[in-house]
Amino acid sequence: MSNPVVISARHKGFNRAEIVDQNFIEFVQQWKGEQRPTAADDAPVLPGSALNVRGFRELFESELVSRHLDLMARVLRKQDKVFYTIGSSGHEGNAMVARLTRHTDPAFLHYRSGGFMAERFRKLPDMDPVQDSALSFAASKEDPASGGRHKVWGSKPLWVLPQTSTIASHLPKALGTAVAIEQAGRIGHQLPVPADSIVVCSFGDASSNHATAQTTFNAAAWTAYQKLPAPILFVCEDNGIGISVKTPSGWIANNFQHRPDLDYFFADSLDLAVGYAQVAAAVEHCRHTRRPTFLHLKTTRLMGHAGSDFEIEWRSIEELVALEATDPLLRSAAIALEAGVYGKDELLAVYEAMRKRCFAAAEAADARPRLATLAEVVQPLAPYTPAAVAAEATRAAPADKRLAAFGGADKLPEKLPPRHLAILINHALHDALAKYPEALVFGEDVAQKGGVYTVTKGLQKAFKGARVFNTLLDETMILGLAQGYANMGMLPIPEIQYLAYFHNACDQIRGEASSLQFFSNGQYRNPLVLRIASLGYQKGFGGHFHNDNSITALRDIPGLVVGCPSRGDDAATMLRTLLALARVDGRVCAFLEPIALYMTKDLYAAGDGEWQFAYPAPDQAMTLGEGRVYHEAADDLVVFTFGNGVPMALRAARTIEAELHWQVRVVDLRWLVPLNEKFIAGQARTAKRIVVLDEGRHSAGVGEGVITAIVEAGLGAKPLRRVVGADTFTPLAGAALLVLPGEADVVAAVHDLAKA
Repeated sequence: MSNPVVISARHKGFNRAEIVDQNFIEFVQQWKGEQRPTAADDAPVLPGSALNVRGFRELFESELVSRHLDLMARVLRKQDKVFYTIGSSGHEGNAMVARLTRHTDPAFLHYRSGGFMAERFRKLPDMDPVQDSALSFAASKEDPASGGRHKVWGSKPLWVLPQTSTIASHLPKALGTAVAIEQAGRIGHQLPVPADSIVVCSFGDASSNHATAQTTFNAAAWTAYQKLPAPILFVCEDNGIGISVKTPSGWIANNFQHRPDLDYFFADSLDLAVGYAQVAAAVEHCRHTRRPTFLHLKTTRLMGHAGSDFEIEWRSIEELVALEATDPLLRSAAIALEAGVYGKDELLAVYEAMRKRCFAAAEAADARPRLATLAEVVQPLAPYTPAAVAAEATRAAPADKRLAAFGGADKLPEKLPPRHLAILINHALHDALAKYPEALVFGEDVAQKGGVYTVTKGLQKAFKGARVFNTLLDETMILGLAQGYANMGMLPIPEIQYLAYFHNACDQIRGEASSLQFFSNGQYRNPLVLRIASLGYQKGFGGHFHNDNSITALRDIPGLVVGCPSRGDDAATMLRTLLALARVDGRVCAFLEPIALYMTKDLYAAGDGEWQFAYPAPDQAMTLGEGRVYHEAADDLVVFTFGNGVPMALRAARTIEAELHWQVRVVDLRWLVPLNEKFIAGQARTAKRIVVLDEGRHSAGVGEGVITAIVEAGLGAKPLRRVVGADTFTPLAGAALLVLPGEADVVAAVHDLAKA
């Protein structure tokens, strides 16, 4: 089979796409094998094969769709008619995975999934993989997957959740989705897919080494070890190379073949007649055992990593020719000819007809409109329907559910005396779980222990372990689970134990959860409310990892909502709004809980109890962006702050009033993303002087956003000082207070203003 290919390939220059294309044509023209009479559609395509003639014909067509989309992209990219050239050539056999799974099996796909997509399109009538893919390649706003925002493999009706140029970051949420499918039955939740669905998650051999992939494999095995179902089919598409870094021969099999609680299968996707039964065995095993299953799929990579990868510059011609001889379409052509599915002329006609179809679709897509305005681009990023959110936030849980959650009418929190922040957050979480039967609270230590700071105390007893549970110690997987539960229609409330721990797993929010609505054109969403114990001032406890003020990483995530209450009643009403934003608009939200204020009861003096507040009635909620103003009429000085800065500013205000006789207004921003610039400007406009108190770092905090809002409102001439933390990590013990702003720093800044 390979000799004529090798001979011709040596003399065709350096355009490997042209060579791969011509190789197929020459191979068919020069084929001299014996052709059997055409078998019936339901007969094996070759003796002993589990694949019948009809199945082969359709899989081969899917392979051709994928191949000619790649060839089209290489040609039309040079004409700026398409904008993506990472192809699937050599991976077309993943179409078998699509054929042997259902269109309701959620799929999280590697970017070399053209064959899979073409075959899955076959599952529903009147869907055209060529047309839809061409619109995506052309970045047309009519692209049904992303609306022209990225070339993604995705489809709402086909349950393919869009990924961009993924390495391994999609694996945690894929496993989370598999766990969620099984979790639904335990909490009585109606799934959007059949209860016996499995999750398909594909990736490359190089990506399997990524920390995010390894943590997912570990979590899958950890789950299976406890006899908990996790029906996920990991499909490792092994082509032996990652861009230019070769995978050691045998590495994937050696690394995964004997892992406990990760069931290994091998399939040769380069040969449809052989590989079909091997793929079928893995799919059936996963569906029936409900165990995490690792399918090692043999592939090859043709035409380089992408159009910009000129392999001839760094690989020998002999190596490229040998690789091109393993083209799976050559083997499929041989099967088609040997089995009598096509004659040589008919096969070449089919090949050329698919080329024509793909180019015609691409030319048509190029004529369709693209995104032309900023408003069009960002439209699905951060949906907000204020009236619907307000109605949902102020909707109380059913009375009987509240009574059961709190243990009786006399224990309803609104009837109890004022309490501190941790207690009121705890009450609000009880209310949330009573209101939303699909809500789940999970993370490290949240269950029996009730959280490191007892904020989740009693939740598991009230709502049982299927709704309030501990996870393994892995922030990446906590956030992956959250996305999985959201994908299956639940309302996850994950806890990250400290803000510093969030940075271990930031990409699960930045690159995955917050981008899903954007890259799916609003078709998919990740409604979740992430609770994070945050900020500093823990009186020297724990050092950096327990006193982290790095909010900037959160503020830089498009579409994310970030709220930070400084007092308990605000925490309750803010949490209700965050949950409503998630449920109504599918928003990804972060709820920063200031650790140092969890147990704070006093404001000015020991025993005054002035930082304890009554629990707001369940029909009260805070509007997104709404700040709180203390001493609204005061205008000598306005202090903008949040979190720990609020009680600090109020105490400093007393000193300032005593020493300078200035009336001080304190503005609690409460919402850190998005900042309410109109509110900030309105408060600044009536101020004679301004202080921005920000416990974040000097070069990266919240204060820059506040000052920018003031300046852009034309108020930059007002006397202004910023009081902010130092650019350093937080040390242990009393030294921690040297790097964080304190009351004395606020007073000193104000005296400096007085001299100006």
